Amino acid sequence: MTPLLDTLTALAAALHDRLRALRAEPERGSLSVEQVIITVALIGIAVALVAVIANAVTSRSGQIQ
Repeated sequence: MTPLLDTLTALAAALHDRLRALRAEPERGSLSVEQVIITVALIGIAVALVAVIANAVTSRSGQIQ
């Protein structure tokens, strides 16, 4: 029973240390508004490009014999 208790104690201490480190840096991993806007713009450009390519392929497929 002692090895299990020792393992659980070590695990609890490690988790406590990780939580303390995460609380010390509240801005860690947050996205800025600029990053979100740039990402949305790039996704919009990619969707538009796929639509243009699909339209071109569809219009040219009728010419294939």
